[in-house]
Amino acid sequence: MIEDPEASEITDWPQIANNYWVLLSRLEDSSFDGQGLQPPLKEDRVFVVGINALGFSRKGLDLSSKTEEWRRGYHIALMKAALSAEHLTECVRDTTRNITFPKEYMIGPSNPRPKPVPLESHPAPLEANCVPASETPQTFYTKLLTTTGFSTGQRLDAALAYADWLDFRGLHDTAEEVYDWGLDIAMGALPMGANGAVDIQTGIISSNATYVSQNILRATTALAIHHATNNNLSAALPIFLSVLRSRKQLSLPPIPEPPPASESEPSNWQIIVSWVKKMVISPPYPPPPPTGDEVPVRSQRAICEEAAVMAHVGEILFASPSVTEKPASRATKSSETARKQQSGLSWTRDAVDMSESTLTSMDQNDIDGRQTCTECLETGINNWSKMVREILKEQQDVVDIKEEKPGTGKGWFWGGKSIQEEEEEEGRWERELELVDSRMSTVQRLIEREANAKKRRSPGGIFGFFN
Repeated sequence: MIEDPEASEITDWPQIANNYWVLLSRLEDSSFDGQGLQPPLKEDRVFVVGINALGFSRKGLDLSSKTEEWRRGYHIALMKAALSAEHLTECVRDTTRNITFPKEYMIGPSNPRPKPVPLESHPAPLEANCVPASETPQTFYTKLLTTTGFSTGQRLDAALAYADWLDFRGLHDTAEEVYDWGLDIAMGALPMGANGAVDIQTGIISSNATYVSQNILRATTALAIHHATNNNLSAALPIFLSVLRSRKQLSLPPIPEPPPASESEPSNWQIIVSWVKKMVISPPYPPPPPTGDEVPVRSQRAICEEAAVMAHVGEILFASPSVTEKPASRATKSSETARKQQSGLSWTRDAVDMSESTLTSMDQNDIDGRQTCTECLETGINNWSKMVREILKEQQDVVDIKEEKPGTGKGWFWGGKSIQEEEEEEGRWERELELVDSRMSTVQRLIEREANAKKRRSPGGIFGFFN
């Protein structure tokens, strides 16, 4: 267990990581579950970059001799091992006590000013007794990306998770290369003649694309988010708009056939026999998930993903004036700022409305879809509240400036509006703040209900370990 006195919740990441390492060792051991595994048939590019660049990677394997169920479990184990390694990146293990500490508590030359350990904790570790608490995350991600036998969606999962981790570590240039790699993976599975669906230089989906797979939508959206979070809004916005255009062109899902009506209710004896069968006979393994190479339909989950893209567009439009505009006169700049801010607000409102209405009508069994919708709704309503408060703050700043300069006439900041128009403008945003606060209360109750429902659906104990 990590000895972190400041942690509010304790997750035993060292034990979790060790469990997955043991599992991977067994899966790759030819005397156990690894019979028939071979080295990869071809080399692939590898990004082994990190805070402690080790200059090596563990090569992937050829899984072609294994069943789909085995490959799926192996992929889950590698992804979970990578996630565990992410949480242990800044930790060391004291080999004399087998205790894992955050590196900031370690006493030694590489950490000349260690953080004091609270009295109730174990004594701080000495650097001479410490080793890294885990393999680096890129060890597992590069193994995922160089393994033969995973589906396109599984490889894309690894690429996007790896790129996201690199972004988190501040390695933005390398992260962009991995996002591009993920886009290459998605495009490599397109049918013949559809390779021009995306501009590989910009990541923009062509308006003439006839085949846009789910993986293409995922890869381009992730690339746009990467650009947006790194303030490259001029690159992010066209990608988001192209993704949104492609999503709106998706076909509606077919209407499901109604279930056949049962002729009669089962007897008590039949119910008992059915229950005994379920207890004795192992249930079938879950069917394989979609590979992502198919063109998705405009399902409820897809609508929530569309709302998430709209929320991103709203953020960019609202924030873009302060980042991309060149200096100009205060009146001209403020007028353009107000126009873009109102446009961003409009996109954000629509995203909240769409995600909320979809969540309330979504199938209760679509756990992943409901999670996506809940996250979009929470992000959208928070953005909406922040945007309105920011506009009100700017208006108050204008009032303060006018009070400091009595000779300044009304209307200079908003491009010559009359006193009445300015008062109506101020009252409009105050009313909108009341509206968004009211919606915030409703949305919070909906989100809490979803969180409680998720807890009820999640299995506990050993059966919930690999979720």
